[in-house]
Amino acid sequence: MSERFLVVPVARAFGDEPDGDSVLDAGDERRGSVPILRYSREPNKYGDGNPRESRPFINNTDDDKGTLYDRKNMALFEEEMDSNPMVSSLLNKLANYTNLTQGVREHEEADEDEGAKKKTVKSPQMGTFIGVYLPCLQNILGVILFLRMTWIVGTAGILESFIIVSMCCSCTMLTAISMSAIATNGVVPAGGSYYMISRSLGPEFGGAVGLCFYLGTTFAGAMYILGTIEIFLTYIVPSAAIFKAEEKAQEADALLNNMRVYGTCCLTLMALVVFVGVKYVNKLALVFLACVVLSILAIYAGVIKTIFEPPVFPVCLLGNRTLQNHGFDKCMKTEIIDNVTVTTKLWSLFCEGPELNASCNEYFSLNNVTEIQGIPGLTSGLISENMWGSYGPAGMLVEKAVPSVPASDASQDIYMPYVANDIATFFTLLVGIYFPSVTGIMAGSNRSGDLRDAQRSIPIGTILAIATTSIIYLSCVVVFGACIEGVLLRDKFGDSVKGNLVIGTLSWPSPWVIVFGSFFSCCGAGLQSLTGAPRLLQAIARDGIVPFLQVFGHGKANGEPTWALLLTAVICESGILIASLDAVAPILSMFFLMCYLFVNLACALQTLLRTPNWRPRFRYYHWALSFLGMSLCLALMFISSWYYALVAMLIAGCIYKYIEYRGAEKEWGDGIRGLSLNAARYALIRLEEAPPHTKNWRPQLLVLLNLDSELSVKHPRLLSFTTQLKAGKGLTIVGSVLEGTFLRRESDAKRAEQSIKSAMAAEKTKGFCHVVVSSNLHDGFSHLIQSAGLGGMKHNSVLMAWPANWRQSNDPQSWRNFIETVRETTAAHQALLVAKNVDSFPHQERLAEGTIDVWWIVHDGGLLMLLPFLLQQHKVWRKCKMRIFTVAQLDDNSIQMKKDLQMFLYHLRLNAEVEVVEMHDSDISAFTYEKTLVMEQRSQMLKQMHLSRTEREREAQLIHDRNTASHAALNDKSDATPERVHMTWTKDKFCTERTRTREPNASKAVRDLFNMKPNQSNVRCMHTAVRLNEVVVNKSQGAHLVLLNMPGPPKSRGGDENYMEFLEVLMEGLNRVLLVRGGGREVITIYS
Repeated sequence: MSERFLVVPVARAFGDEPDGDSVLDAGDERRGSVPILRYSREPNKYGDGNPRESRPFINNTDDDKGTLYDRKNMALFEEEMDSNPMVSSLLNKLANYTNLTQGVREHEEADEDEGAKKKTVKSPQMGTFIGVYLPCLQNILGVILFLRMTWIVGTAGILESFIIVSMCCSCTMLTAISMSAIATNGVVPAGGSYYMISRSLGPEFGGAVGLCFYLGTTFAGAMYILGTIEIFLTYIVPSAAIFKAEEKAQEADALLNNMRVYGTCCLTLMALVVFVGVKYVNKLALVFLACVVLSILAIYAGVIKTIFEPPVFPVCLLGNRTLQNHGFDKCMKTEIIDNVTVTTKLWSLFCEGPELNASCNEYFSLNNVTEIQGIPGLTSGLISENMWGSYGPAGMLVEKAVPSVPASDASQDIYMPYVANDIATFFTLLVGIYFPSVTGIMAGSNRSGDLRDAQRSIPIGTILAIATTSIIYLSCVVVFGACIEGVLLRDKFGDSVKGNLVIGTLSWPSPWVIVFGSFFSCCGAGLQSLTGAPRLLQAIARDGIVPFLQVFGHGKANGEPTWALLLTAVICESGILIASLDAVAPILSMFFLMCYLFVNLACALQTLLRTPNWRPRFRYYHWALSFLGMSLCLALMFISSWYYALVAMLIAGCIYKYIEYRGAEKEWGDGIRGLSLNAARYALIRLEEAPPHTKNWRPQLLVLLNLDSELSVKHPRLLSFTTQLKAGKGLTIVGSVLEGTFLRRESDAKRAEQSIKSAMAAEKTKGFCHVVVSSNLHDGFSHLIQSAGLGGMKHNSVLMAWPANWRQSNDPQSWRNFIETVRETTAAHQALLVAKNVDSFPHQERLAEGTIDVWWIVHDGGLLMLLPFLLQQHKVWRKCKMRIFTVAQLDDNSIQMKKDLQMFLYHLRLNAEVEVVEMHDSDISAFTYEKTLVMEQRSQMLKQMHLSRTEREREAQLIHDRNTASHAALNDKSDATPERVHMTWTKDKFCTERTRTREPNASKAVRDLFNMKPNQSNVRCMHTAVRLNEVVVNKSQGAHLVLLNMPGPPKSRGGDENYMEFLEVLMEGLNRVLLVRGGGREVITIYS
């Protein structure tokens, strides 16, 4: 980067001669000018380079040697640059939010123990369709649709199935609305619902629900593996069964044992795949999704085809009972071959021999065999027949509503090849079995780090995916009931159609499309569960809120969660050992429902508490919807299985109490802390444990009021502004100070308190009043700043009025008290708000459309951005738009600064116009020198004129002592006068002597006054104030309110008068101004 040094002559206004250290080209040095050595460099991004030349004015005085004249425009703020960086340098760090360090850093502690430098993260590129919609679609559609949907429709009937699907889809849609609000309230890193719940409801709830969500995901993996094995053994390769039933009564046990063996093998294989190469799982995700989509398209194609040409899948009935079509090929008792009546294979299944006179089952003998079409088609009129449910106990035969002759002895029916219920069926069971088919709505939020615009994509993609799948499920309920015969619908494993998958019989062009599609879909879903669950457990372990899980936070060198995968496989194996898809589904339903319940609870609490950080970009939510979703989740839990619900809640409760007992050290700004304010003692004790999190930070105000001689409030509009800023939320303490002693002014203190309370009532300010009697105002205000509030309910911000008439005041103590208050709020790490012309602030009248202008010069916690947002919540300021101005220096890239600031505001969820004002280093004008000189002369005159009473008495004593000594010396020298001379020191003599002795000093002081040269530091600070005032007045003179960074007071108290002058110049020409000084902590965050 090229560098060059320029020597710029400036008209000499103060007569300094160049010192010996000056480095000047002789040709450039002229009498009557002061050369300035400036460091010039080509613009780089926000001036990250440090200037190598720190030389000030060439003609500097000894006191000012070494002061830096580079960046003269910001000299007023330079003492605090280390703690409050320039906005340009902050935005440089925020250019890519994935690399946020912090100005806004508060989100997670850095993982220092495993701290190898992370590789640069590539810019996320996934959009709504690929990043959210398709993953949600893949996770929602799956095993239940292919293996159990027809059975649910046949068992519950179309009407009750429609109710089941509607309830479950409504539950997930309401949860998705709540989740969208939370997910768009800042950046949501990977972790999905666990991250959202834990950061919204605290570590106790977060840990409990996070582990429930982990268990749900793990059992979902077991369910998908069981579904995979069921498809494989029942529909693809039935001969692969290891355990075979010799009798019909043993078929169920044999199937369960086969599921356990093959499921364990499948789990082992999938865990190895996940352990060896997760990238292959992610690459195959689209293949698995394609299988799902093709299968669904095949179903709808088959439905349309049934209108014209229904497929041929005959179902054999004996009387009204459905027969398993495995051991026979013809649905008849006898047939005629060559004019000879012979028995069929079906005869042999019910009779003791093939002979026509053989002894047969009674029901077989009494009823005829009929054959019906399993899929009559969409226009067959079946919809009315399948409208109602057919529940029953385990072993109940699947029967059609046609006449039949009952047998007297039904004891042998269980050994006959009838289709029967394998489990008892009832409405609530079907709800628990069906619910897992609508889970998977968190897939989009889990990928938030990979999305181009997560805050836009997550709500749109998730809600569209739920709407799409809801339409698919509801339409499937109707078309299945309208196309497929009821007895075939209730045939869970397709025994009546030669072991075909029931939904496959409906598909086109072949049942194998559905069979293989569902098989690969279940494989993919199982792999996804085994991939996601260990990472979720690893995230919980790394948060450190459950101590005994910390070992699972470690993994391979590349971060893969090895130990977490092992635990996941063990828990998944326990689900596989259950071996029944219908038994595992309600278990994971409980855990997912509990997770969704707390997502809704988190959204409802955040909405009702109205924390300043609750600013979701997704607007279509309401606390009532969240409560409805929460109630629906709770109802579905107990509808599905009340004992599973109690067990799940017991597990979550135990984890909650364990985390609470062990004392979770994490503080994530959760909503429970807001609720705890209702229980005052409990809340105060808890709030004392740690300072509030950034997300819970709101201005808790201490308003310092001045009272007149009648003990009335001087500036009641200060209370109006407090009301507008607080909107009734948080803590407000209104304080004032009376001079004197409490014993003498007790009655005045009470009258002052009543006066303030009356003013607060008139201005509708809700808060507490506190009047202090002190020996002086400074001590009283200091006591208020230190001790106001109780426990965690302490103020963090101080609001006061600008001392408007400080120049005209005869008592300098008034503005000295103001500066000391500024110093003490800084020392107490409290924010300070100073309102200029507060009497012109609006009262209750609504302002017309206008602007609130924020001049963001240095970053001191983000309070400047938060205050306009809070004001806009009040009706008075609601029509005002926020504008943010920041200052670019010569070496700053103003275009890039504007882009980065807009991106920063986008992540903060704040709507504001952004403007970058270029304020290049310029030569200090003669006006600035003159103004500084006048200021210093005035200050010096005040020091000479305002001698204190103590100083006057000390001077009189010195003059008296000096004259007494001189008279004594004359007496000793005079030997001619024998008698003693007595001198009387009268008042006239004292005044004459004082005038005589002070005349030389006074004339010398006047000469010094007019010959003094301005202090270089003061010149630079005045230059900053003048230049900033020029640009602020130019841009914001018509604004309803101007917010400015308030520079800190000088470290040396000798420059206090100059500090007041700088602030006065900075605000000159502006009507309503609010000077803002941060409290040294972040008060606004981009995170959820």
